[in-house]
Amino acid sequence: MGKLHDVVNGLKNNVLLTKMSDLADRLFTKANDRNAQRAIHPFWIIVQKEISDHVRSWRFNVLLFLILLTCFGSLYTSITNLVGELSKPNTEDRFFFLKLFTLSDGSLPPFHVFVGFLGPLLGIGLGFDAINSEHNSGTLSRIISQPIHRDYLINAKFVAALTVISVMFFALGFLVIGFGMFIIGIPPTAEEFLRIVFFLLLSVLYVAFWLNLAVFLSIRFRQAATSALTAIAIWLFFTVFYQLIVNLVARAMAPPEMASQQQLLGYQQFIVNLMRVVPSQLYTDATTTLLVPSVRSLGPLTMQQAYGAIPSPLPLGQSLLIVWPQLTGLIAATVVCFALSYISFMRKEIRSR
Repeated sequence: MGKLHDVVNGLKNNVLLTKMSDLADRLFTKANDRNAQRAIHPFWIIVQKEISDHVRSWRFNVLLFLILLTCFGSLYTSITNLVGELSKPNTEDRFFFLKLFTLSDGSLPPFHVFVGFLGPLLGIGLGFDAINSEHNSGTLSRIISQPIHRDYLINAKFVAALTVISVMFFALGFLVIGFGMFIIGIPPTAEEFLRIVFFLLLSVLYVAFWLNLAVFLSIRFRQAATSALTAIAIWLFFTVFYQLIVNLVARAMAPPEMASQQQLLGYQQFIVNLMRVVPSQLYTDATTTLLVPSVRSLGPLTMQQAYGAIPSPLPLGQSLLIVWPQLTGLIAATVVCFALSYISFMRKEIRSR
């Protein structure tokens, strides 16, 4: 009987050890699954690294300082003129708060003009050495040799730079709103706030176009200085020289003095279409329509179209319909530049140095 009792106790102990072992295995498996779920995807690790590099770079800090300086300068000018308008009697304006972004006395341009001028420099500054600097330093081949997809790198660089640009522009926009509410004491209406948000989104999209163009040039050229000079040359051409060329074309193709109304409208529409090739013109037309609700058209109007029109500001939906071609053009240009960058990088031969 004693031996039988010992055998039964041994079997119980073996069953208990087996159950404890199974329980430990299950707990260990669940812990590994939780750790695997908590592990950050390699794509987001690259994004975090790129965001950290952008924020800590002197290049970005200098550009941020310039944009902040111009932002506060234009804000001071607009607030000074707004306070003067508030002191006038019979001041009634349904979109009074939007003048913070558009009002100027001629000494300094308004806020949206500064964004249209300095925004391309910000995009170029964040993207002109995105790939060629990694290639020249030898880190590109090391990154590609890791067990990650090749397109993670180009996508992460774009997402990181776009995140930095978006946070910066929305912070600046909300900063202007906050200072305006604090100084003039008038909060924005719901429609004014939505118009400002759409303006900030449009600004991010406009800078994203120049960012993708700079990234594409950084893939095509081996030296960072060459890609930077090429991007700045393209920006200067569209900003300064293209308008001079359009003016020469306009003088050469000017209709005679006795031209009909149809000929004049065709001539003006042709000149407007030539200007709309420039991304900065698309951005200017769209921001002007969003921030100035009284703008009812971006093209030439006939007397029949202007006659009988009610002189009242447009609602937000109608303003978005007017700027939809400009918005579509900027989106298409940004997507084309990104596609060119993506295809060029995927086909690029990368050799270890």
